[in-house]
Amino acid sequence: MREGKPRQEEIGKLVLDSAIKVHSALGCGLLESAYEACLAHELVKRGVSIERQHCLPVRYDGVLVDAGYRLDILVEKLVIVELKAVERLLNIHHAQILSYLKLSGCKLGYLLNFNVVHMKDGIKRVVNGL
Repeated sequence: MREGKPRQEEIGKLVLDSAIKVHSALGCGLLESAYEACLAHELVKRGVSIERQHCLPVRYDGVLVDAGYRLDILVEKLVIVELKAVERLLNIHHAQILSYLKLSGCKLGYLLNFNVVHMKDGIKRVVNGL
């Protein structure tokens, strides 16, 4: 894979293809943790490095503070994937992933809600303009 923005886009495509495959196999109605484990497995099968529940400290007053934030999946240290299994995505979910993007310095993230009939309806791409 390439570096920079094209690499992020390739990773994004892998994430979405993998999420659709997982959702097609499992359907909706499971816990977020089940989708996370299966999506992580699928991404590793496709040859990308991932970190599950990656610790994301907050920088405040020149100090890194472990405030308990965890990224569901960090792909290739470039793309954040935040999973949900909720009736509908709310503005707070969008704010959450945008905050994670800002804190991490990543530019691209995906908010994936698996509690939908069609996975395409549960995908939200989020870009941090920095």
